[in-house]
Amino acid sequence: MPADHSNGYDAAADEFTEARSPVIGVEAVSSWLASLTAGGSILDIGAGNGAPLTSTIVNAGFDVYAIEASEALVAEFRRRLPGVTIACEPAETSALFDRMFDGILAVGLVFLLPESDQRALIEKAANALRPGGGLLFSAPIETGTWDDILTGLPSTSLGEEAYRTVMSACGLRPVKTCLDEGGTNYYTALKR
Repeated sequence: MPADHSNGYDAAADEFTEARSPVIGVEAVSSWLASLTAGGSILDIGAGNGAPLTSTIVNAGFDVYAIEASEALVAEFRRRLPGVTIACEPAETSALFDRMFDGILAVGLVFLLPESDQRALIEKAANALRPGGGLLFSAPIETGTWDDILTGLPSTSLGEEAYRTVMSACGLRPVKTCLDEGGTNYYTALKR
């Protein structure tokens, strides 16, 4: 049986779409976008169906590229945002990292990956950022493992100290962490 590169989200696509709040995360992403070069290019890793975060980026006037491994979520993304480039492939092997971006966003993805893949993805993101570019990703500040609420598959947080260490080792300057209205923790960093 082939590996499920969507980490269970292809099978849970309808449930994800139904459960996804149209407002949670929008304020955190909008605040982050205000710190970036207006109209720049953004890579949205694990973009899901595009709502509400990719839509927020597009509506703010940025040039958006997206990665999503779930075929079902990519189909919905294309229906909602037909003019946005999206690659249906795992983030870990995406060719979009061969480009350079002013900002990279990864909400709801990093902690779904094994620890080594989390570290590698943050490094790939750092390498694909232009100097002064920003990274925003979500993961708990606590260290721990739990079962994903939609897929039942294990998720792992390396914890705030480890994420800061990984970002620093990749040439990123950690800026801050913040919580959104749904209790999701975000990390922001700038490329040195």
